[in-house]
Amino acid sequence: MEQKQIERWYSMNEISEYLGITRDTILTWIEKRGMLGVKIGRTWKFKISEVDSWMRSGQNKAK
Repeated sequence: MEQKQIERWYSMNEISEYLGITRDTILTWIEKRGMLGVKIGRTWKFKISEVDSWMRSGQNKAK
């Protein structure tokens, strides 16, 4: 039987380090460019696969 790998959620700090950008840039991208993330209380969580897809889609580019 094949077991599904569950993708973990990453913190704001981990995504910031992964992308090499600041927390402020991530918050701007969430607000103005639709970057994917889930806010739980005051904490943001992200899935690497969703962030990668969003980056590849070109939505992170300034208009």
